[in-house]
Parts: sequence; C-alpha cells; structure tokens
Amino acid sequence: MARMTEEKSATGDIPERGGNHRWWVLAVVGLAQLMVVLDATIVNIALPSAQSDLGFTDANRQWVVTAYALAFGSLLLLGGRIADLVGRRRVFLIGLVGFSVASAIGGAAPNFAVLVSARALQGCFGALLAPAALSLLTTTFTESKDRAKAFGIYGAIAGTGGAVGLLLGGLLTEYLNWRWCLYVNLVLAVIAFVGALRFLHAGAPTDPPKLDIPGTVLVSLGLFGLVYGFSNAESHPWGSVNTWGFLLAGVLLIAAFAWWQSRAEHPLLPLRVILDRNRGASFLGMFIAGAGMFGVFLFLTYYLQQSLGYSPVITGLSFLPMVGILIITSVTATNSLVPRFGAKPIVPVGMLFGASAMVWLTALDLKSSYAANVLPPLLLLGLGLGLIFAPAMSLATAGVAPNDAGVASAMVNTSQQVGGSIGTSLLNTLATSAAAAYLIGRGHTAAAVAQSQLHSYSTAYWWSAGFFLFGMVVCGLLYPSGRPEVYAAAEGEPAPVHM
Repeated sequence: MARMTEEKSATGDIPERGGNHRWWVLAVVGLAQLMVVLDATIVNIALPSAQSDLGFTDANRQWVVTAYALAFGSLLLLGGRIADLVGRRRVFLIGLVGFSVASAIGGAAPNFAVLVSARALQGCFGALLAPAALSLLTTTFTESKDRAKAFGIYGAIAGTGGAVGLLLGGLLTEYLNWRWCLYVNLVLAVIAFVGALRFLHAGAPTDPPKLDIPGTVLVSLGLFGLVYGFSNAESHPWGSVNTWGFLLAGVLLIAAFAWWQSRAEHPLLPLRVILDRNRGASFLGMFIAGAGMFGVFLFLTYYLQQSLGYSPVITGLSFLPMVGILIITSVTATNSLVPRFGAKPIVPVGMLFGASAMVWLTALDLKSSYAANVLPPLLLLGLGLGLIFAPAMSLATAGVAPNDAGVASAMVNTSQQVGGSIGTSLLNTLATSAAAAYLIGRGHTAAAVAQSQLHSYSTAYWWSAGFFLFGMVVCGLLYPSGRPEVYAAAEGEPAPVHM
C-alpha cells in the first residue's frame, strides 16, 4: 500500500488524505448523517403503533416528533461551535454514543413521558453529531474533484434520509415492532463508531475559538421559539399567544443574535461565514427546500396509506425511485454541472423542478394510480432535490476557515432542519384548515371526508410549490454568476471573493 500523507488541520483533527481512507471517512460520516436525518421521519410511521402501545392521546402524539426537532434545531449552532472548540472527532464520537443511548431509552420507553424525553435527548446529541460529521467531511476533502464526488454522495444522503426513514420505519413496524425504529440506531451507531475509531485521527485544537455565551443563549432560545411556535400552530389558532407569542419572541431573539454577532469579540456565527454570496445563498436554499421537502413526505405518505390504502412497507417502497434519481442527480450536479456552469443556473432550476412536481401532485385523486400519477412527479422532485442539496451543501462549506468549519457545517444542518420543522408545521396547519373548510355545508359522509383529505393535501402541495418558486427567485438573485471559486482556483484561475 502506498504510504499515506497526512495534514494536520487547525482544529487538531487529522483527516486521512491518501489511498481509500478518505472514502472510508465519507462512509463513516455519511452513516452518521443518515442516522440523524432518517430519525426525523422514521418514527412517523411507527406513531400509531407506539400510541396504541403506550396509550397517549392524539393531542400529545405530535410531541414525539416535535421534541426531537426542537432540541436538534435549537442546539445545532452550539454543537457546531463545540466541535470547533474541542475537536471534531471527539465530538463526533460523543454524539454517536449519546444518540445511541437516547435511542435505547426511547425504544425501551414504558410510557409517553420517557419516550418524549428520549426523543429530546436524541435531538441534543444529534446537534453535536451532525455538524461534526459535515465539518469532518469539509476538512478531509479539500481537492476540487474529490470534494465534488464526496459532497454529491453526502448531499444525496441528506436529501434521501427522510424517504429512507419512511421505508425503514414501515419495514420495522410491520415485521418487528415500533420500538425497533429506535433500536436500529444502535446498529448504525456501532458501525459508525468502529469506523470512526479506525479512520478518524484524534488531535487537540491548536487555536480554538472562544465560546460566545450570549450569542449561544440568544440563538438557541430564538430557534426554539420559532420551531415551537410553528409546532403549536398545529393545535392552537394563529391568534393564540402560544403561537404568535413564541414566533414573535423567536424573531426578536434571532434579530438580537444578528446584532450581537456584529459586535462580539468571539462571535458564535462570524458574519464572514454567512456574508459570502455562495454560502448565504446555499443556507437559504437548504432552508427553503427543507420546508418544501419534508411536507411532501408527510402528506404523500398519508395519501398513499389513507386514500390509496397502501401498507407502510409499500408506502416506503414507493419513494425509492425518487431516492434513486436524487442520488444520480446529486453526484452529476457536483461533479459535472456546478464545476462547469456554476450554481446560479443549477440550484434555481432544481427549485423550478421541485415547484413543478408539487403542482403536478395537486392533480392526485382517489382514482389515481402509482405508475401513471404518483411516480412521474416523484421522479421530477428527486431530480430537483438532487440539483439543490448536494451543490448547496458543498458551496456552503467551501473556502471556510478551518476554525469556522464546525459552525458553517452547523448552519447547513440548521437551515435544513429548521426549514423542515417550520414547513411541516405550517403546511400541516394549512392542510387541516383546508379540510375543515371543505366540509362546511357538505356533511361528514365518508365520500366528503375522503375528498376533504384530498383537498387538504392539494393545499399543502400548492404552498410547497410556492416555497420552491420563492427559492428559485432567491437563489437566482443571490448566487453569483460563473464557476465557484473552489473549482476555479483548483485549475489555476483567479478566485474572486463574492461578498
């Protein structure tokens, strides 16, 4: 075997740079990312069984999902900075162990309170694990060609994790038990842990940044307020202080955080990280696409099971063609399209494809068939998401200083997770209202209820289409023209800084 060369990063972690070891690093961090992303959806299919087993109410069941999203979304930036402070490998391993322990507690939960507490604990350790994983990838793959391949694969994992969660949740629930939707993380975590010990090298940060405590408090509480406010909109009217009060508080706290970051000596999220046009556009693109994507998983799942009568397993299998096209498109986009044309035409086109798929889904009815009516828009959606996620993830972390890699990676995950949480809650509220409005004056016959469900799904798809169209405009305006500097510099061309 050829002798490998290693390069110590400013964080003290030593990424493998020779042979196949870098690709093993990708396998390890990709497995960890899959574990974190699929946990946002894998429990959805298991919820009815868990509810029957533990006896909690319909009003409480949302907290099994929301507890994870609240902890994960509100603590991601802190988790990213901790990775910069104490070393990414160390934080990665801590995150893996903590996530698996929380999963074991949730799987063995004897009651609702323990299950929700375990889900919140999963979110806390996921907030350590996810940014550490992406920042390890960022510092390991620095060469343009290999970086494009790695982020193509990693972006595909991020984009397909939700759909994989639906499939895996259906299989485990139908053939084993709902508890295995949580126990499965133990298997994934053990594999990732062994791989991390083998392929990731430890080291202490050589020049660690100081922790911005006021900024940490402001952004964590602000993100909590936003996610909690939108989650409450599912069970409280928009006029309730439990909804608008938390949303207003969240907005004000995020604004205060932005103000503080421009004045803090050691900011949690340095403005240099987000003011680069490629990175800023990528963060917004991940946020908007996350809002549209997770809503689709939710409502299309309900449509396939309740309207067409599919089993959980068949429902999960129905998403696989989308997963396949997303993987192919992600790798193609980062390897060929973005290096040649830049992100400006690619990501907005992906947003346009996503919007078109949403509009297409509004035509579904009780007589629709999978092959003729569901599969085509799903393939178009996979094509669109592949053009969005992998390029955005790659450019969101390209060219960032080593000491900022953790927090930049956290921003990517924060954008996607908070966007998904807000999108799911908002779309669910709009869909529920649409169904109730449809039934006014029509009675509650079986036919009317079935049509009201279709109307609610269609409403969600129209709003999702609006999200993607907004994303197309935003990304089209923000992404600079021309090839990204990471690709241009690799071939000796001038590498402009887009501010």
